[in-house]
Amino acid sequence: MTSVRPAAVAGMFYPDDRRQLEAEVQFHLTQVHGADGPVPKAIIAPHAGYVYSGPVAASAYARIAPARDRIRRVVLLGPCHRVAVRGLAASGADAFDTPLGPVPLDKDAIASILDLPQVQVYDATHAQEHSLEVHLPFLQEVLESFALVPLVVGDASADQVADVLERLWGGPETLIVVSSDLSHYLDYDSARRMDAATCQAIETLDPSRLGRDQACGRVPVGGLLTLARRRGLQVATVDLRNSGDTAGGRDRVVGYGSWVFVEPAAEGAGETADEEETPGEEAFVAQTRSLLERHGTTLLHLAAASVRYGLDNGQPLPVDSGQQTDDLRGLGACFVTLKKGGKLRGCIGSPQAYRALAVDVAENAYSAAFGDRRFPRLEPRELEDLSLSISVLSAASPMRFTDQADLLAQLRPGIDGLIIEDSGSRALFLPAVWEGLPKKEKFLSQLKVKAGLAADHWSPDFKAWRFVAEEVSGDDLDDPSALWA
Repeated sequence: MTSVRPAAVAGMFYPDDRRQLEAEVQFHLTQVHGADGPVPKAIIAPHAGYVYSGPVAASAYARIAPARDRIRRVVLLGPCHRVAVRGLAASGADAFDTPLGPVPLDKDAIASILDLPQVQVYDATHAQEHSLEVHLPFLQEVLESFALVPLVVGDASADQVADVLERLWGGPETLIVVSSDLSHYLDYDSARRMDAATCQAIETLDPSRLGRDQACGRVPVGGLLTLARRRGLQVATVDLRNSGDTAGGRDRVVGYGSWVFVEPAAEGAGETADEEETPGEEAFVAQTRSLLERHGTTLLHLAAASVRYGLDNGQPLPVDSGQQTDDLRGLGACFVTLKKGGKLRGCIGSPQAYRALAVDVAENAYSAAFGDRRFPRLEPRELEDLSLSISVLSAASPMRFTDQADLLAQLRPGIDGLIIEDSGSRALFLPAVWEGLPKKEKFLSQLKVKAGLAADHWSPDFKAWRFVAEEVSGDDLDDPSALWA
């Protein structure tokens, strides 16, 4: 006999009439603009009533739609609100029902994780849990056909969640969805401040910065962040609002956010605005210098505007890539560097191109000002004498070497940017770092330290990639202070 978990919150969190539900989900999805870029491997999205959080959830789900025929399995994790559970609870049901029809469970995938000590089958915690259920209608509308792996997360560590996700990671057929709301029942301004801090923790893949009151789904979110760091995923914030922005008053609000996580491109793969294949180094330099000659000033002003917007609003300047020129709408990877009095004040960027260059500049400028863990958040008084530069990166090429001496011999001081990875740690230096570390040995050893490795670390599994970058600096403008006016 087939066992079906019936919908528990239809008619409360979302409509219980099929046609009305379809219409509401589609309405929210059609209101999303600028949902371009690669399809994410994982998303974080909220789970409140659709009138409150539906627009924010849709901003993530709209980015899944291009893979509606490809994604066949969804691993869905959310916190428990009703019945406590130790570890992670799978379901023994054969399907989860909604007004749009039943969603079959992937029984084989569930069986594959039951040997992990933190996983158990516990249907009692699923019976009335809304944190998973409210996502199903969005998934049913966005995807053509899929099987579900539903997991309610209770008393567990981020590492335990990450180990389960690692087991279920799969390939392009698998999507991971983590369900979480943010702050609860603060006044509007206090909620914005707390949610901005949560956003920074997610953008920097740092679960240690997620406090108990910042996100009800902090444990499954922490697990995803832990695994995203291990696997080198790139994260982007696509929406950050609260109920005071959508459908409620502003005295007591609940925060909502959506984030997308994109896997790194395969070695040697990449895209630019004009070519399907990665151009050679000379072609990249020529194309990028031309782009910066034409649009460098625009990008600098965009980055500065995002910093100023962040001071007032606690989030990056929203950029609709569809409104940009073709050059700035194409995929691009950049780092934004801030200096105060000639000293580093923040530097954050994207090692690989996965979103429009204009969006990447705005997001990374905000993160450099407010999300670089080495520095406190930028304050308005610091805009005076603040300098800004943008480095546009080529695709990274894997290096082949027999030992450390061979790697050092291949490095080109002043030209190569370098990414290293070993023992689950990863770090990057821009080519500009050669100015302060001109010796190859020191350059490499300090990059190891940045990755959390010993300066003299080496192993047979050591990996390295190199890239080049072209830079545009606000210091080269006729009036650099105009950026902050």
